[in-house]
Amino acid sequence: MQRTRRAAAAVAVAAAVGLVIAGCTSAGGTGDGAGGGGATVDELKIGTFLDVTSWDPANADIGFDGPYLSAVYDPLVALDKDSKPVPALATSWEWSPDLRTLTMKLRTDATFTDGQKFDAAAAVKNLRHLKAGVRSNQAYANVADFAAVDASTLRITMKKRDDALLYQMGLGRSWMASPAAVGNDSLNAEPVGSGPYAYDKAQSTKASQYVFTRKAEHWDGGTYPFRTVRMFPITDQTASMNAMLSGQLNVNFANAADIPRARENGWNVASTRASWVGIQFVDRTGTQLKPLGDVRVRQAICYAFDGAAILKAVGNDAGVATNQLFPEGRGIYDAALNSRYATSLDKAKQLLTEAGYPNGFEVTMPMSPIFQGWQPAATQTFEKLGIRVKWRDMSMPDYMKNAPTYPMFLAVIAMSSNDMATVNDHITSVQWYNPRPSVDAFPEIRSLAAQVEAATGEEQAALIRRLNAALVEQAFQNVWYQADNTYFSVKGVTVTPITGMMFPTLRFIQRG
Repeated sequence: MQRTRRAAAAVAVAAAVGLVIAGCTSAGGTGDGAGGGGATVDELKIGTFLDVTSWDPANADIGFDGPYLSAVYDPLVALDKDSKPVPALATSWEWSPDLRTLTMKLRTDATFTDGQKFDAAAAVKNLRHLKAGVRSNQAYANVADFAAVDASTLRITMKKRDDALLYQMGLGRSWMASPAAVGNDSLNAEPVGSGPYAYDKAQSTKASQYVFTRKAEHWDGGTYPFRTVRMFPITDQTASMNAMLSGQLNVNFANAADIPRARENGWNVASTRASWVGIQFVDRTGTQLKPLGDVRVRQAICYAFDGAAILKAVGNDAGVATNQLFPEGRGIYDAALNSRYATSLDKAKQLLTEAGYPNGFEVTMPMSPIFQGWQPAATQTFEKLGIRVKWRDMSMPDYMKNAPTYPMFLAVIAMSSNDMATVNDHITSVQWYNPRPSVDAFPEIRSLAAQVEAATGEEQAALIRRLNAALVEQAFQNVWYQADNTYFSVKGVTVTPITGMMFPTLRFIQRG
């Protein structure tokens, strides 16, 4: 059971990265383990789970880097609690009638820590750097160019329409660094931003703790109420839970299994759908593994797996059993689709027989320690179908690099709270986990995706719902369930979870 809980706790690592409690500090203000006593919390002490990937926004990971980068950088575009783009350094924007040119008006009162001023030229240099970045480039795949019209006006010219651009910018792909630092290797090690907090390098220790002090003057200072922010990357969730109990933390990326203890302590518990868990079919056309090219085989696998049982056994029931990519509780999600693959081994075997594989087939799949919690269920289910799996063990970094080279693999993939981002990232565009989208091999999906890209408003939403149904029918993925991310905070501190951010940025952590 303990290994099972650890696997569930590690879900977020696999989703966001692909994938030692820090030295204790005295509390500035309150926020003790018993709930903060109701007094004003002046020092935010966050258990962030993972260390910062890079201080260079082009190399940073959206998943767990959000709180770190939001302390020291301002974005062009932010998101509100409903994941809608809202102004930040860009005060307003307007699309051309053909939705191929985006014009932004910019603030001119922001200054970077090296004394450089923010303006349109600085924005252009940053955006070109982001477009060229290994991690950040996907957000700007449909951008042709960036140009400074004048000091306070930015123009973005598109190669093709992209309804998810502003969302991606707000999610964590428009942090602005000093133009003097952009492109320098030193930016990976130390931030140079205009954000609401100053990075206290003297008090910070890499991989242990990071300290930030609120600036006396910042154009958006009201959004950031805490005088000091300390972030502790603590991967061991037993250690982070103990740190919460002792008052060393007042906000924590949490294990859902600890929710009863959190409530006993009077803490706030916040959660949201964060990742889908299941099997990613890479080879939907049967190029590597012929059986997967037959929809009946993919459907058979969907019938065989009991997502609700796996969610209960491995995921602590923190989530929802479903076969869909679009987040539960939002407009595209259709609960009626969940009955399409009601668990039935008889139906699964029948489909395999009809497809010409009554005795199953052999397949090699990658395995990493982080996925071992799901391995027994996968092995047992495949065996019942006669599918003989040879597991190839590898480290987590190697898994993230090599898993997509196999015809299918166990996956925990971060979801998006923007419908068009889901279409782009999970269906139509090349991603590390989806190197061969193969949409052209599925005429209905190809047609619906094209119609979605051309439509707007409710017409577009209706088409995405049809696309969602087609994806389920074609068994594009074998989704078992959508897993929650959970956050604990003491009384006096509230966390607003955002689907798409494995750890919310600081604007979503407030007094209250």
